[in-house]
Amino acid sequence: MYSLQRSLSGTVAIGGLAGMLLLGGCGPQPTYQVVQSPPPARVGTVESINQAVEQKSPSGAGLVVGGLVGAGLGSLIGSGTGRTVAAVVGAAGGAYAGNQIEKNQGQVVYQIGVRYDDGSWATIRQSAPAGLRVGDRVRVTDSGIELLR
Repeated sequence: MYSLQRSLSGTVAIGGLAGMLLLGGCGPQPTYQVVQSPPPARVGTVESINQAVEQKSPSGAGLVVGGLVGAGLGSLIGSGTGRTVAAVVGAAGGAYAGNQIEKNQGQVVYQIGVRYDDGSWATIRQSAPAGLRVGDRVRVTDSGIELLR
């Protein structure tokens, strides 16, 4: 009986040790990150520079500010229920007016046409022309246009 108990406890100990070794490999696996290189810079010649005004899409700020101003001005009119009605109408009118004003504001964008050395063409849009002139040699990267000297 002693030898049977001793061999069973040894078997259980060896089995437990083997189980721990097997489960030790089940931990978190290493993660791999795929690194993409940025697009290469391309060299070309500026062939055109055009200024354009583009309409901005409203952000909602004009709506909110207009509504607050309208409600404030409306609350100055009348008293009691009339004041409340004037504040609500002022808020609605101010919100509409603020939204329209914001929609009608445009932003200036420069469209710079570049003929690359390989013969292909691209139009790069920037908020400023960066001192470029037609005929300048430039390098186009993912961050914009750089004048070559």
